[in-house]
Amino acid sequence: MLIEMPRHTEIFGSLKIHEMQRVLKIDSGGFENPRAKDIPFDKIKDVLRRLALVIPVKDENINLLDGVLRAIPFDCTIIVVSNSKREPQDIYKMEKDVVARIHDYSQQEILCIHQKDPQLGFAFYEAGYEYLLDNDKLVRDGKSEGMIAGMILAKSLGKEFIGFTDADNYIPSSVREYVIDYAAGFCMAESPYSMVRLHWRYKPKVVDDKLYFKKWGRVSETTNKYLNLLISTRTGFETGVVITGNAGEHALTTKLADIMSYSTGYSVEPYHFIYLFDNYGLEVEEMAHPDAASAGIEIFQIETLNPHIHEEKGEEHVDNMLLGSLSTIYHCKLCNDYVRSKVLEELGDIMKLETPKKTVIMPSIGGIDPHRFVKILEGTAESFARFEQGTIESEEEREVEET
Repeated sequence: MLIEMPRHTEIFGSLKIHEMQRVLKIDSGGFENPRAKDIPFDKIKDVLRRLALVIPVKDENINLLDGVLRAIPFDCTIIVVSNSKREPQDIYKMEKDVVARIHDYSQQEILCIHQKDPQLGFAFYEAGYEYLLDNDKLVRDGKSEGMIAGMILAKSLGKEFIGFTDADNYIPSSVREYVIDYAAGFCMAESPYSMVRLHWRYKPKVVDDKLYFKKWGRVSETTNKYLNLLISTRTGFETGVVITGNAGEHALTTKLADIMSYSTGYSVEPYHFIYLFDNYGLEVEEMAHPDAASAGIEIFQIETLNPHIHEEKGEEHVDNMLLGSLSTIYHCKLCNDYVRSKVLEELGDIMKLETPKKTVIMPSIGGIDPHRFVKILEGTAESFARFEQGTIESEEEREVEET
């Protein structure tokens, strides 16, 4: 892959936030270029073998999920964490059947589990991580909660990198590129604590019966604006370096995943920045993890070659995303009165309270023993399935398992 070198890197405490890098060629020829980084495909494949891709799913179109699964490179492991309905129609069973069929002809390693499986909740309870459980000791609804379950499954497999992608993508080839972009970012990383966040080149919409290739969404543009304002008011120099505040498509090293805290609701992606600002940013007096601070934390922002087309979920969904994103900024330790006033002004009629409600924060997962966690699931979790490389399950065997 040929990828543009970052023209600028913002140093903010122990953080290195690299300016956007464009994908110049998906497949390159190995020629030297002072303005671009040429990454051999064998290096990309080496990272893919050490990467697990987590797909959080909730009642998505089954054909879209099928396309996403087919597009993911064979070398990496797929982990599907579903929160889809099980009654009156068992949507999760349909998703699991799609996974089994794809494994039968591809032999790719795939794990899947349902977020509301009581044994998944029990595994978290036994691990002493009750922060994402409801009063019935089940894992709460929420994308972030599913992502955490996926990360622990990835750790149980010894993966060094964990990536995420949504299941509502209409262009399977774009998903393939996302995963390769993740690998390219990790090939460039100098720190074991690094993150790769993707910026879609275009997010097309239908306008007057024509396809309009829109560059920015309202939520993304606004979130980025205020994340940059946080940095600018701290350093005294205006910046626009952050362009991936709401990047659902992102990946991080397992070492970084282990030390981070996680937000619930629609704020999970922007909270990555908030956590890092608060704990490793400029003028932070006490570093949460000195080893990470010493090594430095790198954030890569890569603009994809493919556009991104996904299902539209309406204005209410957009407003909730905006409220969740700006709430994390409002309650950030680095946030001053000026930024807070601007956030309140931005939210306007969306906010029903005088100030944004503080989001629930879940602590790091580094203390969870992933092998003990998975042992509980393998013994009793009805929804848990592991399709290993090189194993073909017959229809008869699958029917026996399901009964």
